[in-house]
Amino acid sequence: MKNARHSKAASSANEHRDSTEPEQFELLPPPEFKPVWPAYGSLAAEALARLLTGERLTQPAFGTHRWRLAAYIKDLKYMGWPVKSAPTHYPGRKRPIAQYWLGPDAIMAARAVLEVRA
Repeated sequence: MKNARHSKAASSANEHRDSTEPEQFELLPPPEFKPVWPAYGSLAAEALARLLTGERLTQPAFGTHRWRLAAYIKDLKYMGWPVKSAPTHYPGRKRPIAQYWLGPDAIMAARAVLEVRA
């Protein structure tokens, strides 16, 4: 069926992907979701709470009067949180700044863990 045409009703999965994520073929299943939760009241915990709402954080959005957001994101990654990042342009800056977020699968897994704890 070399000449078979695709119907417009059947959309590609690539059309619904987040365009900032590279496509990757995985041979092994992803590791089990078992991140460590940051200490209550810490700035890493505040950053995680905001990421779990689906917010995409940048340093200006997190607050410029605080220490670098990148340091808290690094702590979260060490704790096992799959925080994603990409450079983004910010008004008034010549160079792009980092934007951080959690994917929907990580947010749903974290909510499931919270429900089990409650």
